[in-house]
Amino acid sequence: MAFDQAEFITGATRIDNCPEPTLPEICMAGRSNVGKSSLINTLTGHKNLARTSNTPGKTQQMNYYRIDNEFFLVDLPGFGYAKVSKKERARWGEEIRIYLLKRQTLSIILHLVDARHEPTALDQEFFFWMGTHQKPFSVVLTKADKISGNKLVQSVRRVETLLDQMNIEVPVLPCSSETGKGVTDVQSLILDFAKEPIT
Repeated sequence: MAFDQAEFITGATRIDNCPEPTLPEICMAGRSNVGKSSLINTLTGHKNLARTSNTPGKTQQMNYYRIDNEFFLVDLPGFGYAKVSKKERARWGEEIRIYLLKRQTLSIILHLVDARHEPTALDQEFFFWMGTHQKPFSVVLTKADKISGNKLVQSVRRVETLLDQMNIEVPVLPCSSETGKGVTDVQSLILDFAKEPIT
């Protein structure tokens, strides 16, 4: 499964710079260097659509990618490593919070976590925040090819246990941008939410 058409539309540094809210939006959140750009490229079958970088914090805006003229993939700035002032980082945080809470076309949040590591305190805080605000989300465990099958099973169970302790039940999907493992599961989830009517 691959999306036929994909194009970069804009990079919004503020909520009022986002495109008109006419299409469903699937946003990707997570720590810097967790593999958001690589996953976007793999999901769309366009290897140079989203710029990948080894420099943490490279994405410093909400990057909009229009898919098949039917929905947007939105790459949010990674949290944790951005090399900017505390004031600017705080402003980004506020803009993203407003986006996540107020954007009426936001259909689901894909929270990316590196399968090789335990979810960080920031990851866990975000799980709880999304659950508390009843935001539809899924946890996507990236870089699944980097660990053994047994380790991956343990990683999935670890996240499911954390979520269960927060009384949250959402999909936990392991995937790999390198091998394509689990990518169709993520695509199917995206399409399910992209088809939901905008209210």
